[in-house]
Amino acid sequence: MLRIAVRLIADAVLVALCLFVSAGTLAWWRAWVLLAVLLVARGIGVRAVYQVSPALLRERAKFPLHPDQPQTDRVLLLAVLATGFLGLPAIAGLDVFRWHVLPPPRPVVSAGGLVVFALGWCLKSLALRANAFATAAVRLQSERAHAVADSGVYSIVRHPFYAADPLILGGLALWLESFMAALCALVPIALVIIRLQLEERFLRRELPGYNEYTARVRRRLIPRVW
Repeated sequence: MLRIAVRLIADAVLVALCLFVSAGTLAWWRAWVLLAVLLVARGIGVRAVYQVSPALLRERAKFPLHPDQPQTDRVLLLAVLATGFLGLPAIAGLDVFRWHVLPPPRPVVSAGGLVVFALGWCLKSLALRANAFATAAVRLQSERAHAVADSGVYSIVRHPFYAADPLILGGLALWLESFMAALCALVPIALVIIRLQLEERFLRRELPGYNEYTARVRRRLIPRVW
């Protein structure tokens, strides 16, 4: 559990560095609120997931790359982390304190962004709780008797963990009052979509029962849409 807590705090510290270094100041109350919500939401999620899948959390607390992971997935994973979870906070800080590219959103829109941000992390926790094989690296986990997860949120869409990313990234940008960052969020979201499509090809080929699962659950990210 200590390793998991250290990883959670380390992630928050990285986000904080991106926020405050780009802003050039610590006097950014919205950034502090964002970090608090991030830690609380992820902390509650860790506790919920740990009750059912402690091994999964220990695996996810490690460095996200794995020797059995396809090279393309390594590149895409690092690209999503760099452009999204680290890049967007930096862009928001630069935009709010230096660039001022677009007018800030209205307060109600900004507040809604924080709610959406928190909901995104809740969705990720629900996905991890339902899928004990949702490691950071795409690979066939034969050492853990890898099987298809089709319960909980996985009975609604095939990639609920990825479905949370637009909520988190868009919500972050709106709460920090940067439409510019919200537009830039389209880059990591596009990378996530490419990654999930390649992951589906891999799972259809390697994981028994996945083709049948896709016939039952037909939507990838958005219920009744796609």
